[in-house]
Amino acid sequence: MISQVDYSLYLVTDSTEAILGSRDLVEVVEQALQGGVTIVQYRDKTSDTGVLISTAKKLHEKCKQYNIPLLINDRVDVALAVGCEGVHLGQDDMNIVEARRILGDDKIIGATVSSIEEARIAVERGADYLGIGTLYATQTKKNTKDIIGVNGLRNILSYLDEAGEKSKNVKTVCIGGVNASNVQRVIHQLYAPRSPSSKPKTIDGVAIVSAIVGAKDPKSVSSHLQHLIKSSPPFSKSTDPTFWLEKNEDEIKILVSTADKATASVHTKSPLSHNMTNLVVQNFAANVALAIGASPIMANYGEEASDLSRLGGALVVNMGTVTPEGLLNYKKAITVYNAAGGPIVLDPVGAGATSVRRDALGQLLGAGYFDLIKGNEREIMAVARASGFTLDDSSQQRGVDSGDSLFSLGQRAYLVRRIALRERNIVLMTGATDVVSDGVRTYAISNGHAYLGKITGSGCTLGTTLSAYLAVWPQDKLHAAVAGILHYEIAAEYAARREDVKGPGTFVPAFIDELFARGGLVSEGKESWGKDAKVECLKDIPDAGLLKDV
Repeated sequence: MISQVDYSLYLVTDSTEAILGSRDLVEVVEQALQGGVTIVQYRDKTSDTGVLISTAKKLHEKCKQYNIPLLINDRVDVALAVGCEGVHLGQDDMNIVEARRILGDDKIIGATVSSIEEARIAVERGADYLGIGTLYATQTKKNTKDIIGVNGLRNILSYLDEAGEKSKNVKTVCIGGVNASNVQRVIHQLYAPRSPSSKPKTIDGVAIVSAIVGAKDPKSVSSHLQHLIKSSPPFSKSTDPTFWLEKNEDEIKILVSTADKATASVHTKSPLSHNMTNLVVQNFAANVALAIGASPIMANYGEEASDLSRLGGALVVNMGTVTPEGLLNYKKAITVYNAAGGPIVLDPVGAGATSVRRDALGQLLGAGYFDLIKGNEREIMAVARASGFTLDDSSQQRGVDSGDSLFSLGQRAYLVRRIALRERNIVLMTGATDVVSDGVRTYAISNGHAYLGKITGSGCTLGTTLSAYLAVWPQDKLHAAVAGILHYEIAAEYAARREDVKGPGTFVPAFIDELFARGGLVSEGKESWGKDAKVECLKDIPDAGLLKDV
């Protein structure tokens, strides 16, 4: 039955020499079927009708041996001649209604869509599934429309989720540049709920072209892809945030206890903190890492990341200096850390200041998964836009009462939680009161000292601190982040109170000393962060109406 079709690993063929080479397409498809492909689309835009029918018949025989449906791209006449299971239609192909009239109700009809309007029309006309894309740049389709990216795909899924039962039940497959390096991230990040308790519509499969057809061993590649699709990505080690929806325990008590344990773990394990950061703060960041018990390395060359990612540490990507070469290095490092499951902290320094930085932020968010994104209000606003939101600027609070802040605490909590839900990670908005969330749990932290805002690199080195904590406490990344914030900001408070501190210049060495001293006392069980922590658990965060999907 059509409703029982497995779309999880959807193979789209390519007969061009650039992809297939001199191999026989039928043999390649059979190997892919042996590897676990669950549905096949025969796509050939250039061959004559006779060749199409001949090849399609051979492919259909192979597919029937493995009980796998075969669809024909575009050509309803070829599908009829072969007697296969259905067709896939592009925007310029036959109307879905007409195809249904010709093929009948028992055949599968899929449609290519790249916008909400195209999805609406395809569902109304009776498509059984939607091929949504193009997700990433690809060389297999020369007439592709604009790349819609993860954000465009999310918005189409959100529309289908809310447009009624018929739309909600239609199957979805994403296509365009999906391969073994990104398939798990795509699946993970497309599951983007609008509220902590909601269960959003996500994709039912991924369509693969060149990653299988162009592979030397299509069987092993297909098998590997199927394994990746069915398993959790290496970076999703943290406790599922929805676990906390049912808990009635004292969150702050648990949080402080975890923070103390995480600090002890940093001292015991001395995790690697790999910083890809600007030259201005490298020395300071290295000293901070050493003071909290971590092992720092400042390495901006992406080729080194492959070896470093295997050492059990974490990566900090700091956008303090944005260059084309730097972006390439960041992307290389992000890819290998995601594959290894090593946590990544993104610090989008000045992300909204220039078009270059805004573009760089978009590229980085599209390049990989970030376990934690930290920034001030304006930087997090830039992240929201890069994540596919628009901001209702009329709701921003400005004026002397709000100081430098654009938003109230409730609005900041709403922003942070919505972005964390969408990205399925931790988002930290720094300020006089920090707000941090995993989309379910949201905390306000009021520790720290004004001197931190008077020295260069305090935000960058907070990222370094957070990376070390995420590396040693991946089982609950939000609690790890709070632990790192408490260590950093409580140490700043102790440093500022010292008699030898007269201002920002004398504060820096005292701060490093206190990072070392406070961390040591807590790790030895002589003190607890709970003694000085100013943490509030923010519940029942109202919809501030600030964010809207593009």
